[in-house]
Amino acid sequence: MSKGRILVVDDEKIVTSAFKTLLKVEGYNDVYLYNSPTEAVEFLKSNTVDLVVSDFIMPEMNGLEFLRKVKKLYPEISLILLTGYADKENAIRAINEVGLYKYIEKPWDNDDLIMNIRNGIERSNLLENLRNKIEELEAAKIKLQDYSENLEKIVAERTADLSEANKKLSGIINYCADGIIIVDGEGKILQVNPACENLVGLSSDSLCNKKFQEIAYSNVKELNSSKDNKSGEIFGLGNDRSEILLRDYFIVNMLSGVHTPVEISFAAISNDDDNNFDKFVGVIRDVSVQKETERLRDDFIATLTHDMRTPLLAAIQTLKFFLEGAIGQLEDKQKVILSTMLQSNEDLLGLVNALLEVYRFESGKLTLCKTIFPVKDLVEQCYTELLPLAEKKGIKFNLKFELPEDVSISADRAEIKRVITNLCGNAVNYTNKNGEINILAKAQNGDFIFSVSDNGNGIPQADIPNLFKRFSQGTTKKRSTGTGLGLYLSRQIIEAHNGKIWVDSKVNKGSEFSFLLTNVVSDSNIKERQVSNG
Repeated sequence: MSKGRILVVDDEKIVTSAFKTLLKVEGYNDVYLYNSPTEAVEFLKSNTVDLVVSDFIMPEMNGLEFLRKVKKLYPEISLILLTGYADKENAIRAINEVGLYKYIEKPWDNDDLIMNIRNGIERSNLLENLRNKIEELEAAKIKLQDYSENLEKIVAERTADLSEANKKLSGIINYCADGIIIVDGEGKILQVNPACENLVGLSSDSLCNKKFQEIAYSNVKELNSSKDNKSGEIFGLGNDRSEILLRDYFIVNMLSGVHTPVEISFAAISNDDDNNFDKFVGVIRDVSVQKETERLRDDFIATLTHDMRTPLLAAIQTLKFFLEGAIGQLEDKQKVILSTMLQSNEDLLGLVNALLEVYRFESGKLTLCKTIFPVKDLVEQCYTELLPLAEKKGIKFNLKFELPEDVSISADRAEIKRVITNLCGNAVNYTNKNGEINILAKAQNGDFIFSVSDNGNGIPQADIPNLFKRFSQGTTKKRSTGTGLGLYLSRQIIEAHNGKIWVDSKVNKGSEFSFLLTNVVSDSNIKERQVSNG
C-alpha cells in the first residue's frame, strides 16, 4: 500500500470522483476530496497532508488564492495546480508567487499525474525531515553557544584548580623530608626532589645524567650479584610488579663520601590502560636512626646472652655432678627431675649460643678460622652423632660419599660442622617414623657439595623463601619448637664462605637441603686424585 495523505480540491465533482478512482487503483487510500476550497482550508487547519492538488478556476476562490493559504499553513507541503491550456501564464505566475511544485494541464496523462503525485509526496517528506534536522541543528547551536559562553569560565576554574593542586604537590615534593626520585624501566634517573639532591650531594641536572645503580647499592649478596643486569633488574623494575620495596640499601653522597642506609619504596607509573610500566617513582627514606637503634638492641641482646652463659654453664655442670652421684646416691624420681632440668638448661644454652653466633655474623665480628681438614671424617662424625636419634624413630639413615678417601677442604671446620649437623638434625626431626634420609657428600672440580634429602612431609612453595630468615620456625603447615635460627645461621655461615645454600621440596614427597663451597678442595688432594685416575 502506497503511503501519503493527499488532498484534492476541485469544484467539479466529476473531477474529484475521477481522482478518487485513480488514486485508489494506485493504492492511495488516505485521500481527502473537496469541491469547496473554503471547506478544504478549514480541514487543513486541524489536519496535515503530504500533497495538495487544486484546480485553478473555482467560484469561491481561485486556486492561486487557495494555495497561498495552504502554503501559509504548511510551508513544506508539495502543491500541484490543475490548469487549462489558456491559464498556463497564470500557472507560471503561481509557481513564482506561491512556490508550486508542479502545474499540470488538463486533460492530464494518468501515468504522468501519478508520477508527479508520488514525487510530490516524497518531496514533502524530505522537506519535513529537512525542517526537523534544521530545528535540531538550531537547538544544538543554541546549546553550543551556551556551552561556548560558559567554556571560558569552566576552563578558568579548572586551570585555577590545577594550579592550586600543582602548588600543593610541588610543596609536598620540594619540602618532603624523604628523597623522591623518578626513574625509567632501565633505572635512568628522570627527576629528583631537593631532599634526594642533599642525600646524593649532586644537583638535579647532574643526577639526571646518571642511573639509579650509580648512587645506590646493597650489601646483600643476592642484590650485589645482579648489578650488571639490564633493564633495571637490580631493584626488580624489570618485572611485572607495580610496587617494590628495597631494604638494606645505601645511598652514596658524592661530596662527603657518606654512605647512608635507606629503604626505598618504588611504585609504577602506567601510561596506558594495558598496565605498561615504563616509569617508577621512588621514596627514599633515611633509616640511619633505625639502624643505630637496631645495632644498640643487638648489642644489648648479645651482652645479655653472653652474660647468661656463665650461670648456665655452672648450672649444667652442677646438675651433672648431682646425676653422677657426687653428693650421694639419687632416687629414680630425683634423677628424672634433674635430667629434665639439665636438658632444659642445655637447650637454653644452645639458644644463647645461637643468638651470639647470629650477632657475630651480622655485626661482622666473627672471623672464620679456616683450616685444611679431611671432610669425610667431619661428615662421618656428624652422621655418627645423629644416628641414634634416627634409629630411635626407625629411620633408614644412609650416608654416601662421591669423593676420594683422604680429600680435604679449606674451611672453618667448626662452622661447617654446625651447618651439617643442623641440616641433618632437621631431616631427622621432620621425617616421619620408618622414613628414609640420604646424605651425600661429593667433590667436583675443586668444589664441595653436601646434600641431605628425606621423604618427609615436604615444604609448601610459599614457605620456602622464608626458611633461611631469622626466627623462621618450620612452615605454615607445621611449626617447630626450635629457635628459628638454625637455617638462618647456616645461611650466614655458608655465605661467609662465599658459598650457596638452597632447598628443593615438594609437599608429601620430601625435601632436599644442599650447600656448595666453591674452590675449597685443597690443591694437594686434587693432584693426588688426578694421579690415581691416570
